[in-house]
Amino acid sequence: MSEFHRPVRRPSASFDNLAGSASAAERSRVAHATAAALVSRARADESGTSTERLIAFTDEHGIDEIAELWSGAPAVSLPGALWRLYLLQLAIHRDAQTAALLYERGRVELPTVDAAVAGAPAPASPEELVVLIDAILRGAFRGDFAVALERAAAFCRVQASGATHVADDYEATEPARASELTTRALRLSTYARDLASCANAWRAGILT
Repeated sequence: MSEFHRPVRRPSASFDNLAGSASAAERSRVAHATAAALVSRARADESGTSTERLIAFTDEHGIDEIAELWSGAPAVSLPGALWRLYLLQLAIHRDAQTAALLYERGRVELPTVDAAVAGAPAPASPEELVVLIDAILRGAFRGDFAVALERAAAFCRVQASGATHVADDYEATEPARASELTTRALRLSTYARDLASCANAWRAGILT
């Protein structure tokens, strides 16, 4: 599942000119401080300019700078939540066609309200999924942060279901592809759990 691996390409510009430190404690401090500062700044900017810049960042510069800041943060933390949101965004932008295929299969197979919570059209085109994930990220910076995380978690559960069922389809004829999809499903399920826990922690006022 290479689309969730870090990093993917070297950005030419810095992410607010912030970089990691050789010290683990300092890296943790920087991760939490930058995540809090970025969320706070985006929410304070009524024009929405900061939010749009943050949404477009990975398309313009890749994900290395974000990885340097947030990829080592605990799963249930503000930087951990933002890191997972950016990974989801990157995965969909890079291969919206596959994302749409898995999402639609999951929507049909999953007997839960997750598809409704995620908020994609039914069926969703690749372009509509790109719009959806950008809207979820926009909601994290400008709307109800917990709701954005819950939508992202629901999206992950739908895609995980789709990946699992498509993997079953490939098992007999293309076992390597089936294994790849099973790994993807597991990772998406893990992200769903992490993001849901982050949403609960945010509502409890303890997500930092």
